[in-house]
Amino acid sequence: MLFQRYRRGLFITAFLAAPVTLYLVYVISPYIQAFYIATTDWRGVSATPSFIGFENFTRLFSDGIFWKAVRHNAALLVLLPLLTIVIALFFAFLLNVGGGSGGREGVRGSKLYRVIFFFPQVLAVAVVAVLFQQVFRPDGSGMLNGPLMALGIEPIGFLSNPGVAFWSVLGVMVWQAVGFYVVLFSAGLASIPRDMFEAAQIDGAGRGSLFFRITLPLLWDTVQVAWVYLGILALDVFAIVWVMTDQHGGPDFSTTVMAAEIYRNAFSYFRFGYASALGVVMFFFTVGFAIISLRLSRRERIEY
Repeated sequence: MLFQRYRRGLFITAFLAAPVTLYLVYVISPYIQAFYIATTDWRGVSATPSFIGFENFTRLFSDGIFWKAVRHNAALLVLLPLLTIVIALFFAFLLNVGGGSGGREGVRGSKLYRVIFFFPQVLAVAVVAVLFQQVFRPDGSGMLNGPLMALGIEPIGFLSNPGVAFWSVLGVMVWQAVGFYVVLFSAGLASIPRDMFEAAQIDGAGRGSLFFRITLPLLWDTVQVAWVYLGILALDVFAIVWVMTDQHGGPDFSTTVMAAEIYRNAFSYFRFGYASALGVVMFFFTVGFAIISLRLSRRERIEY
């Protein structure tokens, strides 16, 4: 018996040795290095950077551009999950429960709609950014401004007006994310027994009651996971902002985010120590958000 346990433990250790080693080398090691580089003035060329302690962090918290980036990430952290989940839940409910006889089936053609909703997920983020650059063009060739100008309305600077650019970026992010969560919530809805919806309707429940009293409580675990993933996406957003916006986060830093400032400081200004300090702060923001979200949304599991 003891020998069998030893052999089992040896097999598990041998099986996990390679992936754990790769994880330590390519994931944990860069994190450790980033913490160290954040305490130096390394510019990416010197072999022995000078240790400067917490000077980078002191400069960081007095940097106005950093606080702009933090505000934008914080706004995305609230708005992106909220808007995406609300829209995705609405469409998933329609596709699975909101149509058919007595509201127990999805709307006609729901399978086709799922494919259409999911299509943006197939596109690379950089491709989406380039596409929406054309959609938001401020001249007659823009898909939005062209019809406005044809009607004699002044074109809107979707990416050139500091008051509008952030909302344009948010809209693109929601557009791209919704499809995946429609499919995710649809999978969750498919696991809910139809008998529960039928029994509720026999008792006189309308579609609003079906959603708030049955669908949402039974999908709560899925919604919780979606909120965490979307929050991490909001903190980690980079490609959309860097590719789509003027001046890579402009105009006048009105769309910049922490990831964009990390890249700018590292590869434009060659301030790798300062960029690493930004990365460390972003790491704690992300981990803190995940922990707080999971604790606040914790509830008893509903069995059915």
